[in-house]
Amino acid sequence: MSAIASDLIYSLRTLRRNSGLTGVIILSLGIGIGANTAIFSVVNALMLKPLPYPEPERLAVLWLRSPGLGILQDWPSPGEYIDIKNQNHAFQEVAISQGRGMTLTGREQPEHVEVLATSSGLFRMLGAKPELGRLLLASDDSPGQAKIAILSHATWMRLYNGDRSVLGKTMTLNGDSYAIAGVLAPDFFLNHEVMQTIAGIEKMEIYLPLAFAADAVTTRRGDENFNITARLKPGVTMTQAQADVSIIADRIRKQDHRSPTFTISVVSLNDQVVGDVRTAVLVLFGSVGLVLAIACANVANLLLSRAAAREKEMAIRTALGARWTRLARQLFTESVLLGMLGGAAGLVIALLSLQVVRSINPGNIPRLETIGIDLTVLSFTFGVSILTSVLFCAAPIGRAIRADVNSALKSGSRSGGADGGFSGARHRLRGLLVVAELGISLMLLVGAGLLIRSFSRIQHVQPGFNPDHLIAMQMGRTPNPQLADPKARQRSYQRVYAHVRNLPGVVNAAGTGVLPFTPSIGWGSINVEGYTPGPEQGELQVDMRNVSPRYFETMEVPVLQGRQFNDQDVADKAPRTTMVDEKMARRFFPRGDAVGKHIWFDPKDKFEIVGVVNVVKQYGLAADTKMVAYFPAPGFGGYLVVRTRTAPESAASAIITAIHEVDPYIPVFDLRTMPDRVHGSLARERFSTTMMTAFAVFALILAAVGVYGALSYMVTQGFHDIGVRVALGASRRDILSLVASRGMTLAGSGILLGILGAYALTRAMSALLFGVSAHDFATFLSAPLFLIAVALLACYVPARRAAQVNPMVALRDE
Repeated sequence: MSAIASDLIYSLRTLRRNSGLTGVIILSLGIGIGANTAIFSVVNALMLKPLPYPEPERLAVLWLRSPGLGILQDWPSPGEYIDIKNQNHAFQEVAISQGRGMTLTGREQPEHVEVLATSSGLFRMLGAKPELGRLLLASDDSPGQAKIAILSHATWMRLYNGDRSVLGKTMTLNGDSYAIAGVLAPDFFLNHEVMQTIAGIEKMEIYLPLAFAADAVTTRRGDENFNITARLKPGVTMTQAQADVSIIADRIRKQDHRSPTFTISVVSLNDQVVGDVRTAVLVLFGSVGLVLAIACANVANLLLSRAAAREKEMAIRTALGARWTRLARQLFTESVLLGMLGGAAGLVIALLSLQVVRSINPGNIPRLETIGIDLTVLSFTFGVSILTSVLFCAAPIGRAIRADVNSALKSGSRSGGADGGFSGARHRLRGLLVVAELGISLMLLVGAGLLIRSFSRIQHVQPGFNPDHLIAMQMGRTPNPQLADPKARQRSYQRVYAHVRNLPGVVNAAGTGVLPFTPSIGWGSINVEGYTPGPEQGELQVDMRNVSPRYFETMEVPVLQGRQFNDQDVADKAPRTTMVDEKMARRFFPRGDAVGKHIWFDPKDKFEIVGVVNVVKQYGLAADTKMVAYFPAPGFGGYLVVRTRTAPESAASAIITAIHEVDPYIPVFDLRTMPDRVHGSLARERFSTTMMTAFAVFALILAAVGVYGALSYMVTQGFHDIGVRVALGASRRDILSLVASRGMTLAGSGILLGILGAYALTRAMSALLFGVSAHDFATFLSAPLFLIAVALLACYVPARRAAQVNPMVALRDE
C-alpha cells in the first residue's frame, strides 16, 4: 500500500512539474470522455434503462398496417380490439384507449385539457397506483356506469393545489359533469412517447372510462381512431405474439374485404418509445467513440515525446537497480492518474452538454427528462477512463523498458541521438498514431459533411405554402350552452373568422381541421371517377382535410386549376364540392382534366372537383406526402390560421381577444407562428447535424495538434541533423520542404485510411440523409481537401522553426 501511495505522490509531483503538458492531456481526455459520457447517458436512458412499468419487456402496442396502400401505422377500431381481445392466445391483458382534447369549464376561463379515455386494463398492465381514491375498475368498462374522472398527479396539483378532499367533487368537461374518483401517484409515467394517440396529445392530464356496447364489434369496426396496448403472457415472445395476431388479422381481412396487404403489427413498447431515433443515437455514439480514439492517440503521442525526454531519468534509475516492472508501474500510475483527472473533467463536460441538450430540446430524444448521470453512467465513465489510461500508456511504457541504458547515458546533452535523429526509425509509432488521428478525423468530416448537405437540401424544400407572417392556434370545442346546436356552433366559428379578419394588421383568416407541421392527421378511403382498383390493390386511401373558405388564400397555397372554396360551397343545400392536390390530380387525371370530375364515399353522394392546388408538406419537409382531398366546412373547432402584415407574434393577443369577443367559452391553445413550426419540424435533423459537426471539429483540432506535436518533436530531436544539412548547403526552402513533406506524407496516409473508413461509416448513416447519397462525390472530395489545408497549417510552424536553425549552434551542441 505504501508503494502505491509513493507512486501517486511522485506522479503528482511529476505532473505538476509539467503543468502545461498535463493540462493539454486532461483537456483532450476531458473532451473525449465527456462527449462519450453525454451520448452514453442518452443510450442508457433509451436502450438500456427499462421503462418504469412492471416487466416492460412484455408490453406491446398494436397497429394496423397496409403497405400496399402506403399505410405503415394506423390506429385500430373498437371492433378490431374486441376481435383481438376475444381471439388471441398470446396476451395476458389487452386495453383500448383514445386521446381527446376537451374543454374544462367551471373555472375563471375555459381551459383545454388533454384526456385519455381508456379501459381499466391499461392501469393494471402499467402498474399504476393511486395517490387518492381509486383507479378505473373492470365495472367501469361496461356502458351505463357513472361518469368519473381520474386525475394525474400534476393535474391535481395544478387545478386543486393538492387538496386531499377533492374526491367526489365534480368537474365539467365538454359540458358534462364527471365525479373525481381518484388521483394517480406522482411516479406514474404516460405521455405521447408511450402512447401516440390520433389526437396528438402530449401528456395525459385526465383519465376517463371507455366503454362499448355489445354490438361494437360490428357497429364500431370502421372507427379506427383508438390505441391498443397489450401485455404478453409469461414466456410468450413478440415473434409468437405477432404470429398469433397475424392469424386474427387474416380473419378480419377476409371478413371485411380489406386490402390484400392488410395486417396488424405487434411492436414492443420499448421500440415504440425509441422509434426511429435509434439509428441517429447509435451513429452519434459510434462517432463520439472515434473522437475518444483520437484523444487517446494524441495523448499517447504526447506521452511518447515526454518519455523520450525522460530516457536519461529512466536510464539512471535502471543503473541504480530499478527493475523494469518498477518503472512500468510508475508510468502506469501516472497514466491512470491522468485518466482519472480526464474522466473528472469529462463528467463536468457531460453535465454541461446535457444541460445544453435539455435547454434546446431537440425533439428527437424520447424520455429526455430521464436522461442524466446515474450509477450506470458513472460506471461507464470510470471504465472508459481506465481503458483510455491503458491504451495511451502502452507505447510509452514499452519505450521506457526497451531503452538502451548505455546509449542514453552516453548521449550527453544532445537528444537527437537518443531518438535516432530527424530521420530515426523510432518516429514510426508516433507517425502511425498521427495517421490514425487524421484518418478518423476524415471519417467524421465526411459524416458531418453529408449531414450538412442533407440538412441544406431539406431546408430548401418548399412547404407548399408561404409560412411568413402566418400564425396558427387551436380553438377547442366551445361548451357555450347557447351553442348546443351544431349549426349554431358553425355560425359562431364563422363569426370568429370574420371578426379576426377585421382586425388591424390582419390580411386574412380561415380554419382547418388538420394543420401542416402538427401531429394532427386525417385520412380515409375514397373512390375516384374513372378509377377501378385491381383485385390486389384494395381500397384507395388519401389524406382528407376539412377547410373553411379562404383557407388557401390565407395560407397562400397556389391554386393550379379551377377555383378555391367560397361561401356558396358551405351554404345550406349547396352542391357537394371538393378540391384535390396536384399529386392526386396527376395520378388520376394525367391529362389535366381533374376539374369537373367526381370523387365519393357513397356513389349516391358525389363531390365535384372544383380546383387543384399545390402539394403541401404535411408531415415535415423531408417526409413524403400522401394524396390529399379537401372538403369545404363552414366553421369548426380546429386550427385558426391568420396572415398578418406585420410580425404575427404582435397580433396574437388581439386575435385571442377577438375570438373571446365572439364566444368567451372557446379555449385557445397551441399558439405558434408557422415559421416556428417549420423550424421545429427540423429539430431532429438539426440536432444530429450539430452533434456530428461538433465531433468533427473536435477531431480536426485534436488531429491538427497531433500533426503539430509530432513534427515539432521531430524538429527538436533532429536539431543536430538539420544543422548538418544546412552546413552542407541545404537552403531554407529545402528544410521547409523536408519538414512539410513529412507532415503531408502523414496526411496522405491518413486520408487514404479515412476514405476507406468513411465509406463504411456513411453506409450506416444512409437512413439519416435526405437528397444526398451516402457516397456523395462532392463531400468525399471536399473533406480530404479541407483536411490537407488543416494539415498544411499544422506543418507550417514546425517547418518554419526548422528553416531558422543556426548550423553553428546545432553543431556546437554536438
